Amino acid sequence: MGPKQKGGMTSPVLIGVLIYVLLQLVVGFVVSRGIRNEADYLLAGRRLGYGLATFTIFATWFGAETCIGAAGAIYERGLSGGSADPFGYSLCLLCMGLFFAIPLWRGKFTTLGDLFRSRYSPGVERIAVLFMVPSSVMWAAAQIRAFGQVLSIASSSELGVTVAITIAAAVVIIYTVSGGLLADAVTDIVQGTALMVGLLILAWVLVDDLSDPIIRQTAINPERLQIFGGGRVPLLETLEAWAVPVCGSVVAQELVSRVLATRAPVVAQRASLLAAVAYLLIGGIPVAVGLIGPALHPNLENPEQILPLIAQQQLSTFAYILFAGALVSAILSTVDSTLLAASALVSHNLIVSIRPGLSEVVKVRTARIGVLVFGVIAYLLALYTEGVYHLVESASAFGGAGIFTLFIFGLCTRIGGTLSAFAALAVGSVVWIWGTYVVESSTPYVFSLASAFVTYLLVAGVSRSSSSQRPNQILA
Repeated sequence: MGPKQKGGMTSPVLIGVLIYVLLQLVVGFVVSRGIRNEADYLLAGRRLGYGLATFTIFATWFGAETCIGAAGAIYERGLSGGSADPFGYSLCLLCMGLFFAIPLWRGKFTTLGDLFRSRYSPGVERIAVLFMVPSSVMWAAAQIRAFGQVLSIASSSELGVTVAITIAAAVVIIYTVSGGLLADAVTDIVQGTALMVGLLILAWVLVDDLSDPIIRQTAINPERLQIFGGGRVPLLETLEAWAVPVCGSVVAQELVSRVLATRAPVVAQRASLLAAVAYLLIGGIPVAVGLIGPALHPNLENPEQILPLIAQQQLSTFAYILFAGALVSAILSTVDSTLLAASALVSHNLIVSIRPGLSEVVKVRTARIGVLVFGVIAYLLALYTEGVYHLVESASAFGGAGIFTLFIFGLCTRIGGTLSAFAALAVGSVVWIWGTYVVESSTPYVFSLASAFVTYLLVAGVSRSSSSQRPNQILA
């Protein structure tokens, strides 16, 4: 099937996308009217069932990095270029369901910062939050930038990327401030369904293209199908590509909040596992687009536009409106979650922990103000960045080594304490910054993760030895 040129038909597409966005805003406003306290706003009253929990985990994690970023990375470098998505992030959700969902839920935390406070100290909690917030804001920036790409393509020459990103930022900030996790979860059902339908329509159309021998040869080129680089990529670089999405993202507040918002531990576990399966299956469609993209559009100047570009040219106007709505769904469902996560960490673990006497109304207002502030910051990042995939990689890696180390030892063991936690956070961050910006290593996250683990264990061992020696010294 050859490309379908639409010419002046982009205006109806743009109008359709904007109407879809408006409907999402209305749903968010209506549901948000039931918010009464901080738990309602941040954790949906801890009452998510299987349907809401599965859809919100899937829709939140399935964002611009899959639809836009990963398809573009695979277009450039084959499967090895996009191994983190959907494969790495599916593995992340699988690990959450198998190992962490139940103990997290039973802790009755509001944020991941609560785990660090109860297991280590308020000081560790606050330092950890300062590391975690930039990650969420960078995630939000990645989604806003991708939203701008979609609007720019949908409007053809009517909107530049900068104007489109500005519109995108305004929409998602308003939507998120008014919402809360329950509104997010409810709209995720609509968004998740639209996403699945839109991508399935595109997949159905592209099946016909695979009858072309040139396209089929490009898609099944053995070099482009080597997910681990076919031996050409060093082992440490392969570990880096997988460690960032798995270790860096399993501790993301966006994911943790949905686990904590479920009504029972078994719901938290099974919803995570179901979302992992859905993520892998639906994520295979952008992967296929990235693989066959060079045959349909060789030498594309901006690879991140390959998926919306193919959809625009291959689908009818009505089908493309549905598809564009699906992309908007994926982006909106992630943006509101990331901004809410950043705000929750700051409002709950910094402001409320310092001033515990605040009323529930003030707590909710504080969280909403945080969403607005971080939304503006994310907008500025979206304007001045190298691309969606770069933002996502930075978001998952920044400060992630120390946070993951504290998470593993704090949730699953009784090894170590406050000193171990501070040491792991400090060393992990210093090693990552040194590896990324000083020596420009290709594997800064792997080294920072190993350094954080070793440091934690060493300090824990020294602290335990010192504690065991004190009684003998006193007796002597």
